[in-house]
Amino acid sequence: MEADTHAHLRDKYAIVGVGETRYVRGAGKTTRQLAHEAVSKAIADSGLDRSRVDGMLSYSYNDSTASNLVGADVGLRLNFFMDCFGGGSSTEALVGLAVGAIEAGMCEAVVVFRAMNGYSGLRMGGTGGLSAAPVTDEALHTRPYGWRSAAQMFSPTFLRHMHDYGTTSEQVAAVKVAHSKHASNNPKALYKQRVTVDEVLASRLICTPLHLLDCCTESDNATALVVTRAERARDCRHHPVLIRSVVGRCNKPRMDMHYQHGPITATAGRYAAERLWRNAGLGPQDVDLTASYDAFTFTSMLQLEDYGFCAKGEGGQYVSSGIIELGGERPNNTSGGHLCEGYTHGISMVIENVRQLRHEADDSCPVGPDGKRQHTYDYREGGCRQVKDAEVSANLGWASPGTGSAMVMRRA
Repeated sequence: MEADTHAHLRDKYAIVGVGETRYVRGAGKTTRQLAHEAVSKAIADSGLDRSRVDGMLSYSYNDSTASNLVGADVGLRLNFFMDCFGGGSSTEALVGLAVGAIEAGMCEAVVVFRAMNGYSGLRMGGTGGLSAAPVTDEALHTRPYGWRSAAQMFSPTFLRHMHDYGTTSEQVAAVKVAHSKHASNNPKALYKQRVTVDEVLASRLICTPLHLLDCCTESDNATALVVTRAERARDCRHHPVLIRSVVGRCNKPRMDMHYQHGPITATAGRYAAERLWRNAGLGPQDVDLTASYDAFTFTSMLQLEDYGFCAKGEGGQYVSSGIIELGGERPNNTSGGHLCEGYTHGISMVIENVRQLRHEADDSCPVGPDGKRQHTYDYREGGCRQVKDAEVSANLGWASPGTGSAMVMRRA
């Protein structure tokens, strides 16, 4: 293992504010309007004066609004801003870039946001005009062979895992079951109904082996978070949540034809894991809750394997054992994730883990006289979703089997 050269950054930075719009199918607003709302909420949540927030990062897929426009709308004068083209592996990478920008002295506090009309606007399935675009670059290795949607592109990896390790659809359906239980305790989730393994398998087949309920939601929303130095975080509104380690947009040897290098069942997490845990000074055994990107049930399972929460090939058994449910050893996607809460390209999963580490999950528990929720740790439907004594979390971001990002956070 390489020498630990990044220990000086452990716990030096923190996420101090989070905010989001409602998760809906049809917001009736532009991405600029949505971004204004989420960014404003995140800054208000941080308690920082707007004059002290001078950096902004976003990521887009031809649908979001530029950072400098949103910054002006909310009254910020930016010393640093940048918009990155990307998808599901962007959140943790942008948090890392925010840390780097502050460390380099370019700014003092950075807002990271994503605004998308993922249902009423640009749908990630690639329908409409996108399908008529010229076949160039990476598309030369996908579209001629029918790999147009995410489900089509990822399914060979899922099928090979089933072939090599005996993983079953029944086992992986447990991811949806767990996340639906968590969403049933989340007042803001788009889909709150609990489902069973049989109901997942009975839903119509989209692309073998994916059934409809193996697939994420489509939603309109914006999400945002604020990063600054830990020393400033102690003067903010909430208990500090410290950034322990970040890995950003780590690739397999090839991203486009990832199946030509190493087993097709391996994700970028196989390469990112060593750097993530080395820089954190922690291991999977130290983590209390995970947020493993659930574009599909299978993506959560694959990443939990490759980041070391179970051995390769044992993901099906791991996710179906009860470990990932609230009340289990290491709950995953406690808001319901992309399968149930809403699809945000990953920022909502960081927001959820920040609230979990604050011990302030916004669930259905009663609010006490001090304005804080009195968590019952009763995880029955309509109840609590706060993980008891949560101290360390891991976020595992996914863009494709070939590209990923990850982050470890801890409660100060």
